[in-house]
Amino acid sequence: MHKSKSTYRLLIIFFCGSINLNCTSQVTSVNPEKEKITLISKITLPDVKGRIDHITFDPVNHLAFVAALSNNTVEVVNIETKQVIHTIAGLHEPQGVLYTSSFKRLVVANGDNGNCVFFDAGTYKESGFVKLKNDADNMRYDTASHFLYIGYGDGGIAVIDAKLMQQTTNIPLDGHPESFQISKKQNRIYINVPGADEIEVADLSTTKIISKWKNSNASSNFPMALDEDNKRLFIACRRPATLKMINTETGKDIYSVSCAGDADDVFYSDSLVFVSAGKGFIDVFRINQSGLSKINHIETSNGARTSFLLALERKFLLAVPAHNGKPAALWVYRIN
Repeated sequence: MHKSKSTYRLLIIFFCGSINLNCTSQVTSVNPEKEKITLISKITLPDVKGRIDHITFDPVNHLAFVAALSNNTVEVVNIETKQVIHTIAGLHEPQGVLYTSSFKRLVVANGDNGNCVFFDAGTYKESGFVKLKNDADNMRYDTASHFLYIGYGDGGIAVIDAKLMQQTTNIPLDGHPESFQISKKQNRIYINVPGADEIEVADLSTTKIISKWKNSNASSNFPMALDEDNKRLFIACRRPATLKMINTETGKDIYSVSCAGDADDVFYSDSLVFVSAGKGFIDVFRINQSGLSKINHIETSNGARTSFLLALERKFLLAVPAHNGKPAALWVYRIN
């Protein structure tokens, strides 16, 4: 069909206008700033193959404990000397790791057999274990009560006396728990249960579920961080890739913004939110009056989704699996 020149001009203007509108809608959530983290070292993990899961840290001895899940080991890395100083072998898909300075113990949650094994953090000798059903995973520790909280199985958080190394009770859930956070001020535990597409809330004193908040606008809610003082949760969802800020009293979304895909860890510190994602990026967001603004989108490595924030040391650790002929490594960033 014949079209006049004026018609073509109108089409071109409309088309260009659409492009500009789309670009603007994508860019409005990104307000670049100088990078908040700077890569300062790459510590090679020469014998680690496959998937890497959680990280914990001993600040006195500068030791990072890295759960090499596919390797069935925990790698002990001195981030000051930049060396692997020990390997704990013979584990069964180690997922969660947690160092308790109270008892100078390392706790390893095994996904395969469900054993939560306690090690002396000086000698690396086993000092006890608690048997859970299976898929023992994320851990949190309450330094006041010395209770250890471990997510596991098809839906539960085991409460363990870390001193006695014995389970005291259990919090039943609607599905396997991913990240969860403890708020002493609100006397609550906030728990991501992606299988049920929920955030479940437990009373810390009674260990009973008191609320179940349905996800809205995004699902696959895996990592979580907490801002206790301002009553906010930060939850990264994978479908679609979204970072949400949620009110901890009502469960309502305050704000949401797109983030890198396959997010696995989220940390909050000093008005900044850090998201490490398996698509090969670290996103840094700043909290402002209107919500969340993405200020950095830092390229890392494919599959590097596990991280750990060392707020006092002003460092950020990223576990990078072996990829394209390059060995696995622990990348250390300085927080600027």
